[in-house]
Amino acid sequence: MTDDVTGETCQWQGWREATERALYGPGGFYRRPEGPAGHFRTSVHASPLFAGAVARLLGEVAEELGTPEVALVDVGAGRGELLTAVLAATARTDLVVRAYAVERAARPAGLDPRITWTDRLPGSASVRGLLFANEWLDNVPVDVAEADAAGVARYVEVRADGAERLGAPVAGPDAEWLARWWPLREPGARAEIGRPRDEAWAAAVGSLAAGRAVAVDYAHLRDSRPPFGTLTGFRAGREVPPVPDGSCDVTAHVAVDACAEAGREAGGEAAAELVTQREALHRLGVSGGRPPLSLASTDPAGYVRALASAGEAAELTARGGLGDFHWLTQKVPPATG
Repeated sequence: MTDDVTGETCQWQGWREATERALYGPGGFYRRPEGPAGHFRTSVHASPLFAGAVARLLGEVAEELGTPEVALVDVGAGRGELLTAVLAATARTDLVVRAYAVERAARPAGLDPRITWTDRLPGSASVRGLLFANEWLDNVPVDVAEADAAGVARYVEVRADGAERLGAPVAGPDAEWLARWWPLREPGARAEIGRPRDEAWAAAVGSLAAGRAVAVDYAHLRDSRPPFGTLTGFRAGREVPPVPDGSCDVTAHVAVDACAEAGREAGGEAAAELVTQREALHRLGVSGGRPPLSLASTDPAGYVRALASAGEAAELTARGGLGDFHWLTQKVPPATG
């Protein structure tokens, strides 16, 4: 634990407030020097093929906008790994990339000076291009609700040691959100109240003057919400109980259909696209197919490289793993008039 369980950390809080402190407060999990890569393997860290796919997607956006000068906004940028790799992947193309890393942690030493490091979304007047948020929304803190024995949805309160109790009935906009997106129908049923994520995604979509906004996360839809929620923790590559003391990541899957509606209201086109990472990466040329065996005799070194690339692609697109991520894409048309 980062603090003794005394004073403030011994108090009962909603999960949103407790998670905010544990992840982003002084000494919080995401402010640690090792960054997310020190604890779990994202698609960015799994293979450079992922950055290559994002680079191709950026090229598609530039073509749609009719300009080689295009912005790439990486929201939840970690330590800038994705932007660094995309800049390398586009170095020999005609693209002129203005790179923005949106991250609450401090700028890493030695980061490419072409990357603008900021703790907030850039202003929409200057951003025409691709906003890419890989595993960001799942770390936007949310409150948790649970239906009591009478079926009343109540906020779940938590201490820094992970102990929980039921608090006040859910009311106001949170209650409206639950009724629309995640109704609790049985005693003991739980939900993560995704309203802060809707607001965060609406702000992200609204920060684009034109282009595409893409969110990549484990997610669920209204017709298949998990009955007891998805709140969990991760530390050093392992899933652990969610304890909001700064010692682990605290995360929950995203009610992505609610986010899509919020993005539409913020200026995205009415038809948002939602596909699995497996499908999205296949479209962008990432395939886990093995190279032809004949290549082993004609170009042994090339065969080994192709085999390694196929293995990395298979990890990125695997069912039951990274391939099950949802990609939410919302296009933002240029303003008219």
